[in-house]
Amino acid sequence: MDSTRKETHILGIDIAKHKFDAALILNGKYKNKAFDNDQTGYWEALASYLVDAHHEVSVVNPAQISAYAKSALQRGKTDVQDARLIARFCEREQPMLWQPAPASQRGLLQLVRQLQHLNEAYQAGQNRLKTSTGAVHASIAETVGFLAGQIKQLTAKIGEHIDQDPALKQNRALLDSIPGIGDKTAPWLLAYLGAGERFGRGKQAAAFAGLSPRPWQSGSSIHGKSRIPKTGHADLRRILFMPALATYGRKKAFVAFVTRLKASGKTPKEIVVALMRKIITIAQAVLKSQTPFNPELHAN
Repeated sequence: MDSTRKETHILGIDIAKHKFDAALILNGKYKNKAFDNDQTGYWEALASYLVDAHHEVSVVNPAQISAYAKSALQRGKTDVQDARLIARFCEREQPMLWQPAPASQRGLLQLVRQLQHLNEAYQAGQNRLKTSTGAVHASIAETVGFLAGQIKQLTAKIGEHIDQDPALKQNRALLDSIPGIGDKTAPWLLAYLGAGERFGRGKQAAAFAGLSPRPWQSGSSIHGKSRIPKTGHADLRRILFMPALATYGRKKAFVAFVTRLKASGKTPKEIVVALMRKIITIAQAVLKSQTPFNPELHAN
Protein backbone atom coordinates (compact mmCIF):
# COMPACT_ATOMS: atom_id res chain seq x y z
CA MET A 1 0.00 0.00 0.00
CA ASP A 2 1.46 3.29 -1.05
CA SER A 3 0.77 6.97 -0.94
CA THR A 4 2.33 10.11 -2.32
CA ARG A 5 2.22 13.28 -0.27
CA LYS A 6 2.57 16.81 -1.66
CA GLU A 7 1.11 19.69 0.27
CA THR A 8 -2.69 19.33 -0.03
CA HIS A 9 -2.58 16.66 -2.76
CA ILE A 10 -2.72 13.22 -1.13
CA LEU A 11 -2.94 10.04 -3.23
CA GLY A 12 -3.85 6.72 -1.61
CA ILE A 13 -3.18 3.54 -3.59
CA ASP A 14 -4.65 0.15 -2.72
CA ILE A 15 -2.64 -2.67 -4.29
CA ALA A 16 -4.31 -5.91 -5.37
CA LYS A 17 -3.08 -8.86 -7.43
CA HIS A 18 -4.58 -7.81 -10.76
CA LYS A 19 -5.17 -4.08 -10.31
CA PHE A 20 -4.59 -1.14 -8.04
CA ASP A 21 -7.07 1.56 -7.07
CA ALA A 22 -5.99 5.15 -6.58
CA ALA A 23 -7.85 7.82 -4.62
CA LEU A 24 -6.68 11.43 -4.87
CA ILE A 25 -7.77 13.98 -2.26
CA LEU A 26 -8.12 17.24 -4.14
CA ASN A 27 -9.70 20.28 -2.48
CA GLY A 28 -11.45 18.05 0.06
CA LYS A 29 -12.94 15.72 -2.56
CA TYR A 30 -11.92 12.33 -3.94
CA LYS A 31 -11.00 11.40 -7.49
CA ASN A 32 -10.78 7.63 -8.06
CA LYS A 33 -9.25 5.57 -10.82
CA ALA A 34 -8.28 1.89 -11.22
CA PHE A 35 -5.22 0.61 -13.12
CA ASP A 36 -4.30 -2.84 -14.37
CA ASN A 37 -1.49 -4.58 -12.55
CA ASP A 38 0.43 -7.44 -14.15
CA GLN A 39 3.87 -7.38 -12.55
CA THR A 40 5.37 -9.39 -9.72
CA GLY A 41 6.73 -7.16 -6.97
CA TYR A 42 4.33 -4.51 -8.23
CA TRP A 43 4.19 -2.23 -5.22
CA GLU A 44 7.97 -1.81 -5.18
CA ALA A 45 8.08 -1.01 -8.89
CA LEU A 46 5.27 1.51 -8.51
CA ALA A 47 6.77 3.10 -5.39
CA SER A 48 10.18 3.39 -7.09
CA TYR A 49 8.58 4.96 -10.18
CA LEU A 50 6.82 7.57 -8.04
CA VAL A 51 10.00 8.42 -6.14
CA ASP A 52 11.90 8.73 -9.43
CA ALA A 53 9.17 11.14 -10.55
CA HIS A 54 9.99 13.29 -7.47
CA HIS A 55 6.91 12.40 -5.43
CA GLU A 56 7.08 11.80 -1.70
CA VAL A 57 6.07 8.19 -1.04
CA SER A 58 5.12 6.24 2.08
CA VAL A 59 4.62 2.47 2.21
CA VAL A 60 2.06 1.61 4.87
CA ASN A 61 1.66 -1.80 6.49
CA PRO A 62 -1.82 -3.24 5.73
CA ALA A 63 -2.26 -3.98 9.44
CA GLN A 64 -2.05 -0.24 10.17
CA ILE A 65 -4.74 0.51 7.58
CA SER A 66 -6.95 -2.25 8.98
CA ALA A 67 -6.62 -0.83 12.49
CA TYR A 68 -7.31 2.67 11.18
CA ALA A 69 -10.45 1.43 9.42
CA LYS A 70 -11.74 0.01 12.69
CA SER A 71 -11.01 3.24 14.54
CA ALA A 72 -12.84 5.18 11.83
CA LEU A 73 -15.79 2.77 12.09
CA GLN A 74 -15.67 2.02 8.37
CA ARG A 75 -18.61 -0.25 7.59
CA GLY A 76 -18.03 -1.46 4.07
CA LYS A 77 -14.88 -2.74 2.40
CA THR A 78 -14.17 -2.21 -1.29
CA ASP A 79 -10.98 -1.42 -3.16
CA VAL A 80 -12.20 2.12 -3.76
CA GLN A 81 -13.02 2.60 -0.08
CA ASP A 82 -9.62 1.18 0.90
CA ALA A 83 -7.81 3.59 -1.41
CA ARG A 84 -9.70 6.50 0.13
CA LEU A 85 -8.95 5.22 3.61
CA ILE A 86 -5.22 5.05 2.81
CA ALA A 87 -5.33 8.63 1.54
CA ARG A 88 -7.06 9.82 4.73
CA PHE A 89 -4.59 7.87 6.88
CA CYS A 90 -1.62 9.48 5.14
CA GLU A 91 -3.17 12.94 5.32
CA ARG A 92 -3.72 12.56 9.06
CA GLU A 93 -0.74 10.46 10.23
CA GLN A 94 2.00 11.66 7.85
CA PRO A 95 3.79 8.26 7.82
CA MET A 96 7.53 7.93 7.34
CA LEU A 97 8.75 8.53 3.80
CA TRP A 98 9.99 5.53 1.83
CA GLN A 99 13.16 5.41 -0.24
CA PRO A 100 13.99 2.70 -2.79
CA ALA A 101 17.06 0.54 -2.38
CA PRO A 102 20.12 1.20 -4.56
CA ALA A 103 19.79 0.01 -8.16
CA SER A 104 22.24 -2.88 -7.67
CA GLN A 105 20.23 -4.14 -4.69
CA ARG A 106 16.95 -3.87 -6.60
CA GLY A 107 18.50 -5.73 -9.49
CA LEU A 108 19.62 -8.49 -7.14
CA LEU A 109 16.11 -8.81 -5.73
CA GLN A 110 14.72 -9.28 -9.24
CA LEU A 111 17.31 -11.97 -9.94
CA VAL A 112 16.67 -13.99 -6.78
CA ARG A 113 12.92 -13.76 -7.28
CA GLN A 114 13.26 -15.05 -10.82
CA LEU A 115 15.44 -17.88 -9.54
CA GLN A 116 12.70 -18.75 -7.03
CA HIS A 117 10.11 -18.85 -9.84
CA LEU A 118 12.35 -21.16 -11.87
CA ASN A 119 12.93 -23.44 -8.88
CA GLU A 120 9.18 -23.67 -8.25
CA ALA A 121 8.52 -24.51 -11.91
CA TYR A 122 11.34 -27.08 -11.85
CA GLN A 123 9.94 -28.77 -8.74
CA ALA A 124 6.44 -28.81 -10.25
CA GLY A 125 7.87 -30.48 -13.36
CA GLN A 126 9.69 -33.06 -11.26
CA ASN A 127 6.45 -33.89 -9.50
CA ARG A 128 4.60 -34.32 -12.80
CA LEU A 129 7.32 -36.62 -14.10
CA LYS A 130 6.42 -39.12 -11.36
CA THR A 131 2.91 -39.65 -12.75
CA SER A 132 3.34 -39.01 -16.50
CA THR A 133 3.95 -41.55 -19.26
CA GLY A 134 4.73 -41.71 -22.96
CA ALA A 135 4.99 -38.57 -25.04
CA VAL A 136 3.80 -36.39 -22.16
CA HIS A 137 6.61 -37.72 -19.95
CA ALA A 138 9.17 -36.93 -22.65
CA SER A 139 7.80 -33.40 -23.07
CA ILE A 140 7.87 -32.73 -19.33
CA ALA A 141 11.39 -34.15 -19.08
CA GLU A 142 12.54 -31.79 -21.83
CA THR A 143 10.99 -28.83 -20.00
CA VAL A 144 12.56 -29.88 -16.71
CA GLY A 145 15.96 -30.17 -18.41
CA PHE A 146 15.57 -26.68 -19.86
CA LEU A 147 14.62 -25.28 -16.46
CA ALA A 148 17.64 -26.96 -14.86
CA GLY A 149 19.88 -25.18 -17.38
CA GLN A 150 18.16 -21.85 -16.71
CA ILE A 151 18.58 -22.31 -12.96
CA LYS A 152 22.28 -23.02 -13.36
CA GLN A 153 22.79 -19.97 -15.58
CA LEU A 154 20.81 -17.64 -13.32
CA THR A 155 22.60 -18.88 -10.20
CA ALA A 156 25.91 -18.03 -11.86
CA LYS A 157 24.53 -14.64 -12.92
CA ILE A 158 23.53 -13.85 -9.32
CA GLY A 159 27.08 -14.61 -8.19
CA GLU A 160 28.50 -12.39 -10.93
CA HIS A 161 26.07 -9.58 -10.04
CA ILE A 162 27.32 -9.63 -6.45
CA ASP A 163 30.99 -9.95 -7.42
CA GLN A 164 30.77 -6.95 -9.76
CA ASP A 165 29.42 -4.64 -7.05
CA PRO A 166 32.02 -3.84 -4.32
CA ALA A 167 29.39 -3.14 -1.64
CA LEU A 168 27.41 -6.31 -2.32
CA LYS A 169 30.58 -8.37 -2.46
CA GLN A 170 31.83 -6.99 0.87
CA ASN A 171 28.45 -7.53 2.54
CA ARG A 172 28.22 -11.09 1.23
CA ALA A 173 31.56 -11.81 2.91
CA LEU A 174 30.15 -10.45 6.17
CA LEU A 175 27.06 -12.67 5.89
CA ASP A 176 29.25 -15.69 5.10
CA SER A 177 30.78 -15.29 8.57
CA ILE A 178 27.41 -16.15 10.19
CA PRO A 179 26.87 -19.89 10.88
CA GLY A 180 24.02 -21.31 8.79
CA ILE A 181 24.04 -18.64 6.07
CA GLY A 182 25.23 -19.99 2.73
CA ASP A 183 25.13 -19.24 -0.98
CA LYS A 184 21.35 -19.66 -1.23
CA THR A 185 20.48 -17.45 1.73
CA ALA A 186 23.01 -14.62 1.46
CA PRO A 187 21.70 -13.13 -1.85
CA TRP A 188 18.18 -12.85 -0.41
CA LEU A 189 19.43 -11.14 2.74
CA LEU A 190 21.56 -8.77 0.66
CA ALA A 191 18.55 -7.97 -1.53
CA TYR A 192 16.35 -7.10 1.43
CA LEU A 193 18.80 -5.79 4.05
CA GLY A 194 21.46 -4.21 1.83
CA ALA A 195 24.24 -2.82 3.99
CA GLY A 196 22.00 -2.73 7.07
CA GLU A 197 20.92 0.85 6.51
CA ARG A 198 17.25 -0.04 6.06
CA PHE A 199 16.66 -0.77 9.76
CA GLY A 200 17.99 0.77 12.93
CA ARG A 201 17.98 -2.48 14.91
CA GLY A 202 17.86 -6.22 14.38
CA LYS A 203 14.40 -6.39 15.96
CA GLN A 204 13.07 -4.15 13.20
CA ALA A 205 14.48 -6.50 10.57
CA ALA A 206 12.86 -9.45 12.35
CA ALA A 207 9.52 -7.61 12.42
CA PHE A 208 9.91 -6.82 8.70
CA ALA A 209 10.24 -10.57 8.05
CA GLY A 210 7.20 -11.29 10.24
CA LEU A 211 9.28 -13.10 12.87
CA SER A 212 8.53 -11.00 15.93
CA PRO A 213 6.37 -12.93 18.42
CA ARG A 214 3.13 -11.28 19.40
CA PRO A 215 1.92 -11.81 22.99
CA TRP A 216 -1.51 -13.46 23.12
CA GLN A 217 -3.78 -12.60 26.01
CA SER A 218 -7.54 -12.76 26.11
CA GLY A 219 -9.79 -12.00 29.08
CA SER A 220 -8.58 -13.74 32.20
CA SER A 221 -6.18 -15.94 30.24
CA ILE A 222 -2.66 -14.57 30.60
CA HIS A 223 -0.74 -17.73 29.73
CA GLY A 224 -1.48 -17.92 26.02
CA LYS A 225 1.46 -18.68 23.77
CA SER A 226 3.04 -15.91 21.72
CA ARG A 227 2.20 -16.11 18.06
CA ILE A 228 4.03 -15.12 14.91
CA PRO A 229 1.98 -12.54 12.99
CA LYS A 230 0.93 -13.32 9.41
CA THR A 231 2.47 -10.08 8.18
CA GLY A 232 5.96 -9.42 6.89
CA HIS A 233 7.87 -10.85 3.97
CA ALA A 234 7.17 -14.52 3.34
CA ASP A 235 10.31 -14.63 1.15
CA LEU A 236 12.52 -14.01 4.17
CA ARG A 237 10.72 -16.53 6.36
CA ARG A 238 11.04 -19.14 3.62
CA ILE A 239 14.75 -18.65 3.03
CA LEU A 240 15.58 -18.51 6.74
CA PHE A 241 13.90 -21.84 7.53
CA MET A 242 16.65 -24.12 6.21
CA PRO A 243 19.53 -22.17 7.84
CA ALA A 244 17.64 -22.30 11.14
CA LEU A 245 17.07 -26.02 10.73
CA ALA A 246 20.76 -26.51 9.94
CA THR A 247 21.85 -24.63 13.06
CA TYR A 248 19.48 -26.55 15.35
CA GLY A 249 21.89 -28.44 17.60
CA ARG A 250 24.61 -28.51 14.94
CA LYS A 251 26.26 -25.12 15.13
CA LYS A 252 28.46 -24.48 18.15
CA ALA A 253 27.67 -20.77 18.15
CA PHE A 254 23.97 -21.45 18.87
CA VAL A 255 24.21 -24.44 21.21
CA ALA A 256 23.72 -22.37 24.39
CA PHE A 257 20.78 -20.53 22.82
CA VAL A 258 19.04 -23.76 21.78
CA THR A 259 19.76 -25.41 25.14
CA ARG A 260 18.22 -22.49 27.02
CA LEU A 261 15.07 -22.61 24.87
CA LYS A 262 14.71 -26.35 25.38
CA ALA A 263 15.08 -25.89 29.14
CA SER A 264 12.29 -23.29 29.09
CA GLY A 265 9.93 -25.81 27.49
CA LYS A 266 9.96 -24.53 23.92
CA THR A 267 8.93 -27.01 21.23
CA PRO A 268 11.26 -27.85 18.31
CA LYS A 269 9.07 -25.73 15.99
CA GLU A 270 9.26 -22.75 18.34
CA ILE A 271 13.03 -23.14 18.59
CA VAL A 272 13.41 -23.17 14.80
CA VAL A 273 11.36 -19.96 14.55
CA ALA A 274 13.50 -18.42 17.30
CA LEU A 275 16.61 -19.39 15.34
CA MET A 276 15.18 -17.80 12.20
CA ARG A 277 14.60 -14.62 14.19
CA LYS A 278 18.09 -14.78 15.69
CA ILE A 279 19.78 -15.30 12.32
CA ILE A 280 18.14 -12.28 10.68
CA THR A 281 18.79 -10.17 13.79
CA ILE A 282 22.47 -11.12 13.66
CA ALA A 283 22.60 -10.51 9.91
CA GLN A 284 21.22 -7.00 10.39
CA ALA A 285 23.73 -6.29 13.19
CA VAL A 286 26.68 -7.61 11.17
CA LEU A 287 25.74 -5.59 8.09
CA LYS A 288 25.01 -2.39 9.98
CA SER A 289 28.24 -2.57 11.99
CA GLN A 290 30.24 -3.82 8.98
CA THR A 291 31.89 -6.27 11.37
CA PRO A 292 32.09 -10.07 10.89
CA PHE A 293 30.10 -12.37 13.16
CA ASN A 294 31.50 -12.66 16.68
CA PRO A 295 29.97 -15.64 18.57
CA GLU A 296 30.79 -14.08 21.94
CA LEU A 297 28.56 -11.08 21.20
CA HIS A 298 25.59 -13.27 20.26
CA ALA A 299 25.96 -16.14 22.72
CA ASN A 300 22.76 -15.19 24.54
